[in-house]
Amino acid sequence: MNTVITIGRQFGSGGREIGEKVAEHYGIKCYDKELLSKAAQESGFAPEMIQNHDERPTNSFLYNLVIDTYSFGYNSSSFVDMPISHKVFLAQFDTIKKIADEGPCVIIGRCADYALADRKNVLNLFICGDESCKIKRIMSRFDDVDSEEKAREMMIKKDKQRQSYYNYYSSKKWGRADSYDLTINSSRLGIDGTCNLIYQFVDDFENNK
Repeated sequence: MNTVITIGRQFGSGGREIGEKVAEHYGIKCYDKELLSKAAQESGFAPEMIQNHDERPTNSFLYNLVIDTYSFGYNSSSFVDMPISHKVFLAQFDTIKKIADEGPCVIIGRCADYALADRKNVLNLFICGDESCKIKRIMSRFDDVDSEEKAREMMIKKDKQRQSYYNYYSSKKWGRADSYDLTINSSRLGIDGTCNLIYQFVDDFENNK
């Protein structure tokens, strides 16, 4: 097993839980919030700063300048003047590449598929779900979300953030089937059934290399 699995997900779809189960199944690491703390440690940013800009876009700067700076490195003058959100993105971008260099793993969200676009050993998955199932999961997960309306609002807000972030920093479209290798509605098979489908997909991918 030497496949890196990236998972994009709708809020409430169980994507994080699925990622953790898949990682456990293969005996590899799963990076979600851990990615943030690792990026913070390696970049010198305070963890709170990384947290505050996690998967949240900004429109205050041109995307091309970010990529130009990425090419030139952190010592260029444009990096110094860059908004903190872009610096955080670049720190995560670097961390994702380093993590993938270390070996097989599961990486949740944060444009990992885009960061690793040039690698052949990466499978990019997207987990979606039916609204009713997502609302139910959100309400069971957050004690302060005590109504379907609150859960729906939270879901819409989080997905809008993730979509804006992905579409802003990536050249692809968040949640669109052609942006990924496999898109699964977790409401159809449940968490375990979705994981079983992913195992089969990953195993076949490994065997066909």
